[in-house]
Amino acid sequence: KETVGETARKTGLAFSAGLTLFGSVVALTVVGFLADMFFDSSPKGLIIGLILGAIVGFFQFFRLTSQILKK
Repeated sequence: KETVGETARKTGLAFSAGLTLFGSVVALTVVGFLADMFFDSSPKGLIIGLILGAIVGFFQFFRLTSQILKK
């Protein structure tokens, strides 16, 4: 049976993983948008930022969720 502390740890990791995924996508999309404004390259920066944000976000998401299964 799982302890309350272990359940809290897993809940915290799951919340952190979701927040990290969302934050990475939003942050790098905004960076891409700002790059478009600065370099007048619309929509290339936005698309590149979105793709990089998804890659970084999913990498971090899987890294954090893999820790949920560890004891």
